[in-house]
Amino acid sequence: MKLRLLLILWTWLAAAPALAVDPREVLADPALEARARALSQELRCLVCQNQSIDDSDADLARDLRKLVRERIAAGDDDRRVIDYVVSRYGDFVLLRPRLTPATYLLWFGPLAIVLLGLLALAVFYRRNRADDPAVPAPLSPDERRRLESLLKDGPR
Repeated sequence: MKLRLLLILWTWLAAAPALAVDPREVLADPALEARARALSQELRCLVCQNQSIDDSDADLARDLRKLVRERIAAGDDDRRVIDYVVSRYGDFVLLRPRLTPATYLLWFGPLAIVLLGLLALAVFYRRNRADDPAVPAPLSPDERRRLESLLKDGPR
């Protein structure tokens, strides 16, 4: 019984994104519809923010899906459709932002943080190794002469 309930729940959750697109929105041409679905996966729902407009059933996402389909039906290629939506809503609408000077921090910031962390660890371990009492400090010239004298003559 529990397995059946889990299976029903999983099926319902897996089908949730498919329920977001209203059958009335679907284009008649399957090739154009496939393009529209692919483009809708690249655009962020501005209400949900972590969902694509293809997965969201928010009203704004529905309007954006219709806009994408209108632009495709009008003959725009994929790049022009994306550029049109970005011109109206800004770069935030892209789930994968473009690499521009304004987004360098977004793209390279995590790498810089990791590199700074590794550098901090290296400095930390280098300083601790220098302060380690198990590693003796080098002998001064006076200590070296005395040691040589002791080794040569023996203890006094």
